[in-house]
Amino acid sequence: MTSAPPGPRRALVTGGASGLGRALVAGMLERGARVLACDLAEERPADLPAGADYLTLDVRRQQDWDAALAWVREAWGGLDLLVNNAGIAAGGRIDVEAMADWERIVEVNLLGVARGCHTMTPLLKEQRSGHIVNVASLAGLVHAPAMSSYNATKAGVVALSETLGFELRPWGIDVSVVCPAFFRTNLHSSFAGKDTAMQEAGTKLITTASASAEDVAAVVLDGIEKRKPVILTDRVGRQAYFGKRFARPLYDRLMHGQAARLARRVGHDPEEYLP
Repeated sequence: MTSAPPGPRRALVTGGASGLGRALVAGMLERGARVLACDLAEERPADLPAGADYLTLDVRRQQDWDAALAWVREAWGGLDLLVNNAGIAAGGRIDVEAMADWERIVEVNLLGVARGCHTMTPLLKEQRSGHIVNVASLAGLVHAPAMSSYNATKAGVVALSETLGFELRPWGIDVSVVCPAFFRTNLHSSFAGKDTAMQEAGTKLITTASASAEDVAAVVLDGIEKRKPVILTDRVGRQAYFGKRFARPLYDRLMHGQAARLARRVGHDPEEYLP
């Protein structure tokens, strides 16, 4: 494992003005880091933790990423930690969700992460040190029905992270992927699209979750310190992940059952098709 260079850690966090991003920013500041929080707002958000710098960054825009690279070079002379956290929620049955919704979520959740890695990697290679942390989801590892677009983007982030973990290690660069289950955040506010039934179900799961963004951030920060390649943040996530790997028949039955319940909700009896 590589170690961070001496002095306060220099961290850039996308989606840093709300939800898990803001909780990570606050936690990093408490641990003595210098933090650049990036988000969509043109002006610094009023509730951004004191001590954090702020930069407008839309992860879909390469010119914004170029500006962020210039900022960290000029202000800090480098970067120790890149946290690709920005993302949106989406979900829907494959025959209901519009292709425009697919394009929107791929552009943010997958290509936004890829742009961040693409832009900052040359700087980290120059330094021969650094740590990239990509926030995916348990949905990147465990693929429930009626969430194909979201699952696909988060699985893509998992694959990207594993690939870069091998690819960048010779330069002393570590890569981690974060895979949290549902927790209380404002992610549901980004829902948009045609499958409103699935969005309502997703909103309920998010707003009634027992864990808070701060709870998840604390686990993530510990995982970052330990340079874990995969950071699972809760017991449910670990059970689902390892259940899929080591008890696949049980996992399949659970997913078939979930799909059957979904089908009944929309008036279709699936019994004759179940294994």
